[in-house]
Amino acid sequence: MCPVCGVWSNRVHGSYLRFPADVPSGGRSVVLQLRVRRFTCENSGCARRTFVEQIPGLTRRHGQRTERLRSTLAAVGLALAGRAGAGFAHPSAAARCSGWSTHFPNLR
Repeated sequence: MCPVCGVWSNRVHGSYLRFPADVPSGGRSVVLQLRVRRFTCENSGCARRTFVEQIPGLTRRHGQRTERLRSTLAAVGLALAGRAGAGFAHPSAAARCSGWSTHFPNLR
C-alpha cells in the first residue's frame, strides 16, 4: 500500500536486499537478509512514484535496525542515562547507533 495515497499496488518495480541489524542470539551476531520489493504507485495523481514494502513489526522506512533491536537499545539508553549505556549494549549494535562509534572508538 502506498504510504502517501493509500492505494494498493501489484506492479513490482524491482527488488533489492536489506540487511537490518538484529539483537544478538546466544552471544552471536544475527544477520538478516531480506529481499524487499519496490512497487510502482498506480495512482497517477500521487506524488510518490515508487515505494518499498515494509514488514510490520520488523522494519520501518530507512531503518537499519529491526524494531526489536531499536526497542532494546532504547531500553538500555533509558535505564542507564543515554551514553553511559553504550558500554553495556552489545558492541556491534552500539557501534551502529548514529554517533556512538565516534564517541566510543573501542566499540567499533
